[in-house]
Amino acid sequence: MDQAEATEKIVAALQKKKSKTKFYFNELAKILDLKPRAAKKLINIMVTDEVLEYWSSGSTSLYGLKGVGKQAAAEHEDE
Repeated sequence: MDQAEATEKIVAALQKKKSKTKFYFNELAKILDLKPRAAKKLINIMVTDEVLEYWSSGSTSLYGLKGVGKQAAAEHEDE
């Protein structure tokens, strides 16, 4: 699977799930139908390209579409 195909799959799948904006890494790997190591490389490129954003509470790490969800709105309140 190439990067463009992976990005298309992830974006389409995450846009369908309106009730949830942050996803665990394992959920993204399952969408891509890849083993964790292969999925990690593709997902990290999506974060670098700002398609996805990485969010961590300190104990939990999640990923979501860039600029989507409550967290994205709260981050721009100070500007």
